Amino acid sequence: MRIFKKELGVEKQIDDFLDQVVRSGLIFSQGAEAYLKGNNTDFKRKLEEIAVVEHIGDDLRRSIQQYLYTKTLIPESRSDVLQLLEDMDALLDRFKGALWRMEIENLDIEADFHEDFLLLIKAVCETVEAIVRAARAFFKNISAVADHLDKVYYWESESDKISTRLQRAIFRKEELRLSHRMLQRELARHLDKIADRAEDVADSLNIYVIKRSL
Repeated sequence: MRIFKKELGVEKQIDDFLDQVVRSGLIFSQGAEAYLKGNNTDFKRKLEEIAVVEHIGDDLRRSIQQYLYTKTLIPESRSDVLQLLEDMDALLDRFKGALWRMEIENLDIEADFHEDFLLLIKAVCETVEAIVRAARAFFKNISAVADHLDKVYYWESESDKISTRLQRAIFRKEELRLSHRMLQRELARHLDKIADRAEDVADSLNIYVIKRSL
């Protein structure tokens, strides 16, 4: 069961928009890894790339929104679709914001924490990729949404576990200045909140599915 049965143009735009969300996660992951390795050239390149992706995503979102507002399509689901697009765009923005936070703070992350930061980044990106797959299913194959939502909740839980472990380890390293510990802790929390936000989107999407099934 597809929301857009004949309007393949807008469905293609939504696919392209969701592609940008996935791409932002990949760029974020590569950029964060470059940052941890001290590869400033690659890190700056990823900052530029994610800005381009955000611009493309914003243009696509606006185009889709305009189409939904001006055409008499899916009146019973229009508000849900529009909110879903806004929520997915917010995830893209959070990936960009995380990279810019690293650039602005120029934080020297302790080597002891690199592995857990990389694991956290992986869990966060997996959470977002799972919610993107759930969103695609919402438009094309609603019966498959639940399977993808299960993966969202799994990876969000993993993100919480890694973030908690990482924050605990940071504050156990007493030889670090308190300010340094707090900045590293805040970065871990900031990354974990991306997964939290994806979980919020999953909760909303689950409600949209129930409404369409009534």
